[in-house]
Amino acid sequence: MLNFLKQVADYTRESFQAARYIGQGLSVTFDHMQRRPITVQYPYEKLIPSERFRGRIHFEFDKCISCEVCVRVCPINLPVVDWEFDKAAKKKTLKHYSIDFGVCIFCGNCVEYCPTNCLSMTEEYELSTYDRHELNHDSVAMGRLPYKVNLDPMVTPLPELVYLPKGVMEPHELPSDTRRAGLVPSEIVEETGENGKNDRRKP
Repeated sequence: MLNFLKQVADYTRESFQAARYIGQGLSVTFDHMQRRPITVQYPYEKLIPSERFRGRIHFEFDKCISCEVCVRVCPINLPVVDWEFDKAAKKKTLKHYSIDFGVCIFCGNCVEYCPTNCLSMTEEYELSTYDRHELNHDSVAMGRLPYKVNLDPMVTPLPELVYLPKGVMEPHELPSDTRRAGLVPSEIVEETGENGKNDRRKP
């Protein structure tokens, strides 16, 4: 008899526990049902990437000095730098430069440590292709001017949720010159610079 009552008590406790878990899940569902949907009609609408977005790497051939710093700081030794030494000028001459974006992890070390700033991150993220060998970009493909969503007349650019004004949850039909909620990196640098000057002036 006691064993039967124990089974009934366990079954009742598990039933109440399951009902509580179902209620917690449905509470999240009902909470989202009250929110307005934010749908991006891709590819006719595209989100504007953030200021520090790590997209396709842009390469400027004329600035490269073949120092191979990008190869040394790369976690997987990815960039291929082909150069030859010019005995007359006594310096390296770049012949070929390539990066395989099918293997690249977009860590940004090569851009960060490049002494001549010949490498830079862009906003391009549409790098998909049917042949993975086409992801191996040479200096010509990497030297192509970067794509910007704001400059594409065929696309409606939409700011991301974190860049919307305070209290606004819908990016559609929002004027392009609308002020974002926070400060852009340049404004943060100016603000910290002014604060630093004021701090230095204090005795």
